[in-house]
Amino acid sequence: MGDKVKLISDEPIEGDVRSASCKKRVLKQEQNFRGPWYLASGFLLFWALLFFAVVLPLFYRLPKGLTIEDSPKGAFIAERAQNHLYGFDEIGTKVVGSDGNENKTVDYLLGLVAEIRASCLDEYFDVEVDLQVVSGSYIHWTMVNRYQGVQNIVIKMSPKNTTSESYLLVNSHFDSKPTSRSAGDAGQMIVAILEVFRVMCTTKQTIRHTIIFLLNGAEENPLQASHGFITQHKWAPYCKALINLDAAGGGGSDIVFQSGPNSPWLVEYYKKSAKHPLATTMAEEIFQTGILPSDTDFGIFVKYGNLIGLDIAQFINGYFYHTKYDRFANIPRGSIQSTGDNLLSLVRALANATELDNTAAYATGHAIFFDFLGLYFISYTESNGTILNYSVAGIALVLIFVSIWRTANISCVSTGYVLSWFILISVLQIIAFVLGFGLPVAVAYVFDKYGLSLTYFSTPGLLIGLYICPSLLGLSLPSYIYLKLQRNFKVPFAQQLQLVLHGHAAILAILGIGLTVYGLRSTYVVTWTLIFYVIPLSINLLTTLHDRGFSWTGVLKIFQVIPFLYNSYLIYTFVVTLIPMMGRFGRSTNPDLIISALNALGTVLALGFLIPLVNMFRRPSMILLSLLAISSVTIYTATSTQIGFPYRPRTNVQRLPYLQVRRIFYEFDGTVVKDDSGYLFNFQDRRGPAPLKSSKVNLTGLVSIAADCDKVMMCGYPLYDHRWVKNRMQIMWLPREEPIVPPNVPVLQLLEKTDLGNNIMRYSFICEKPSDHTSVYILPQEDVTISNWTLPLEYIAQQTTYHLYYSRGTDYSPLTFSIDFWKQDADFVVPVTQIGLATHSIGDDGDAISQEFAKLLPSYAALVQWPALYQRYIF
Repeated sequence: MGDKVKLISDEPIEGDVRSASCKKRVLKQEQNFRGPWYLASGFLLFWALLFFAVVLPLFYRLPKGLTIEDSPKGAFIAERAQNHLYGFDEIGTKVVGSDGNENKTVDYLLGLVAEIRASCLDEYFDVEVDLQVVSGSYIHWTMVNRYQGVQNIVIKMSPKNTTSESYLLVNSHFDSKPTSRSAGDAGQMIVAILEVFRVMCTTKQTIRHTIIFLLNGAEENPLQASHGFITQHKWAPYCKALINLDAAGGGGSDIVFQSGPNSPWLVEYYKKSAKHPLATTMAEEIFQTGILPSDTDFGIFVKYGNLIGLDIAQFINGYFYHTKYDRFANIPRGSIQSTGDNLLSLVRALANATELDNTAAYATGHAIFFDFLGLYFISYTESNGTILNYSVAGIALVLIFVSIWRTANISCVSTGYVLSWFILISVLQIIAFVLGFGLPVAVAYVFDKYGLSLTYFSTPGLLIGLYICPSLLGLSLPSYIYLKLQRNFKVPFAQQLQLVLHGHAAILAILGIGLTVYGLRSTYVVTWTLIFYVIPLSINLLTTLHDRGFSWTGVLKIFQVIPFLYNSYLIYTFVVTLIPMMGRFGRSTNPDLIISALNALGTVLALGFLIPLVNMFRRPSMILLSLLAISSVTIYTATSTQIGFPYRPRTNVQRLPYLQVRRIFYEFDGTVVKDDSGYLFNFQDRRGPAPLKSSKVNLTGLVSIAADCDKVMMCGYPLYDHRWVKNRMQIMWLPREEPIVPPNVPVLQLLEKTDLGNNIMRYSFICEKPSDHTSVYILPQEDVTISNWTLPLEYIAQQTTYHLYYSRGTDYSPLTFSIDFWKQDADFVVPVTQIGLATHSIGDDGDAISQEFAKLLPSYAALVQWPALYQRYIF
């Protein structure tokens, strides 16, 4: 028992007494004084300057846009594509079913295709152009997505005498959301495709496979034209690989955010061919969770065509996405050049890829990929990534133990003694991790509790004081308290500080192992962060730097430049992407929690090994107080000045979709039991209606419709699409005394009832003049079931209330459908089903009262509104 007590005492025991030279080394190290306190601020300022001087310029770097005059033959010419984009923008909005989309835009694009086709090298390529007009339906989310007469411009470019029956598909869309001219989403991609087509067919070159350039006319509807192509077009069965192009912004570089599935060779081709690489596995995994309010045609091609490919998008400056500010002026020539360079090189590479002959033979799992500051691209298979993750974590833990052993040797104590202190420090580092994430999240929670979310929306610089400084404070506080209060005089201070960093590394190693077991490919971020701690630790251990006071910090700081640059670059990419998205993330989620956690993650990864080093200097408390002061000033600025108000006219708008609604409820006998009017608001962000209360508009009577959703079919309102349906519990209603007169009043008629026997009656319906965007809701009575219908059979019994979303392009034929109802008693004289008909007159500004109402809304609000009629029938 006495021996055990001695083991944990400060006195060395027999057999563990160090040599006289060891004691001299300890005394010498105790004389290593820490640096002046003012150098600590310089230390942190260095990393801040590194971010602003290196990361930001590289992130926003764009190539010079080539002009028609000075460009070499066979290159992508941004000026020509930009000229086409200007004409595209001048057409105006391009909503499916509108003249702008179905006639003006199609004619404009066909004209450009004809010009390019006339200049193609006929001796090298065969070019065919097909205007597909297609109708169909499929299940999308919780609705049947039915389209009628939507259009695709399909360009087939085949090398002469080719024997390959494997095609490369390059896709983007030209239609738009209401009010948007779609210069960014996705006009910039359409003109890039056309310029690539021009270069490819006018350049003497050898390609192996046929290329299909698909300009689809109904993506925003959602995802209808791509479904029509891949399921019905004559060339679709030959398409094996895909490059899908879309946008959630514009003005920067494009990012690869989905790949495969199970085809890492595609990423290798991107690695070899992309001139301006920007990609990350983390973006792919986040997008595929479905939490983001966006979708692309990529999923349609993969699901219904079994294609593999790359999903690429523009994402910078997403504030104008899907608003009237999505204009030509927001898309600089350099951005178009960047996208065009990447696309042209990638098309050339994949058009010669032998893997297209048998893509199944190369289905070898997922890929891990990322770029480093746009300068270099790294990729490897998921299986290799798993080996790397485990190896780095294991090596890190082994080297930490070796370092502990070395520390014991120079400190005149046992290894067990140092290890016991390391365990305590590791616990403190776990607390630091929790605080590093917890303090920013706490700020986000408190701000939201008092209705102050999104204060950073127009002023992202506030993120530094709101989230980054609290995270740094949390990361550094436990180690500061420990190093300040501990009385461990046997282990030199420099080695105790090193143990703090070892604790951080051990946590990352264990976290990397756990995330790898979970199957998260984004674990690469942890692994590569750890690699650049393992390397300097190895160097320090192989030399005497490990044992010479703070000498080991020099090598560490040099190697920490790489993970600092990458992690800050990576997280900044997500911050730039997600902040504008928070303006359309809905009212039910606190967006500040997402942004605060993201900033905390970036802080932990980029500065986790650096912030404890402030303890190398005297009075590190000054740094902590400075961080606290910055946070305090920022919080005051965000809450008490106009700087923290989220919205700005034109540049950082509040998205405000609402409908001018007329509701008419018919009973079984045709009598009207409800006829009212009002405005139906689908607020897109967390603040909801609160900012509007200080404007000129009168919102007296504004109420939630949530209570109606439990009583009435689909809440009793004309919910526009699947996103409105999903968000229905947050939608609000403002009654209006004056009745709204819709410009289109279609009538749903029961054409006939056909007795099919076996207690089944077929009801056949027709709507003669539906709007180009119409929804039908179907709710059978409790004793009635649907046995069959003209909608997709797999949709039966999936929902309590069925939702048919219908849109038309050029086909104006009536909307028809039939439903087979089954009843136990076969009594079909009584009410069998409720049917709601919601018709939307997109592009109409409404009556004079509605227009005056719109003028009263603040200038920072981007309105998306139109008249809508909802008729509830009982059959």
